[in-house]
Amino acid sequence: MDFDFSDLSNEDLFLQMQDDLYDGLREEIVAETNDALTRGFTPQQILDQGLVAGMEIVGVDFRDGILFVPEVLMAANAMKGGMEILRPLLTETGAEQIGKMVIGTVKGDIHDIGKNLVAMMMEGAGLEVINLGINVDAEQFLAAIREHKPDILGMSALLTTTMPYMKVVIDTLGEEGIRDDIYVMVGGAPVTENFARDVGADAYGRDAAVSVEIAKRHLIAKKQIKMPM
Repeated sequence: MDFDFSDLSNEDLFLQMQDDLYDGLREEIVAETNDALTRGFTPQQILDQGLVAGMEIVGVDFRDGILFVPEVLMAANAMKGGMEILRPLLTETGAEQIGKMVIGTVKGDIHDIGKNLVAMMMEGAGLEVINLGINVDAEQFLAAIREHKPDILGMSALLTTTMPYMKVVIDTLGEEGIRDDIYVMVGGAPVTENFARDVGADAYGRDAAVSVEIAKRHLIAKKQIKMPM
């Protein structure tokens, strides 16, 4: 399908991107991303003003119960279409991402819809996300942390029987002497604030939208600590 955005001003093009992202229209997002590039916008500008701005609206409405998981997954899929074009260009230009996250569903658990939703929304917020998938054991988490040196580790569990494995991973980080180097977030349907505290996690993400807000707050605070006074 051919899309013609020539009658849209630059500002309207980005507003249209945000609307189409909200509606989960992947083909339109791909076309608009390419159109913005031909207009001379940098990949970072398109990411910030189009995709991230659109996903922020999706995140707020998801948090407020206006949108539900199927709609958010469609929006995230549309964003993926734009990211497939922008990611290699962003890498080339050395665009600064706000942080890096390793995420996975813990050993024994094969649920991944919620975890994938968090991963996609984190990408939408400007993080680089290394998604390890499902049934991830402590060694795999450890290897990914060593390789990618992320700011945040995210663990998900949807079964009460697999929740305790989060503590195994956190204890392993402690044994390896790297627990203090990484911010640990946990989530999943049966996980609670109290459980997160009991296993030694830094934060509990009630849902994808809240998780993104927590991650962004942490990264902003971390940057400010690093900045010279």
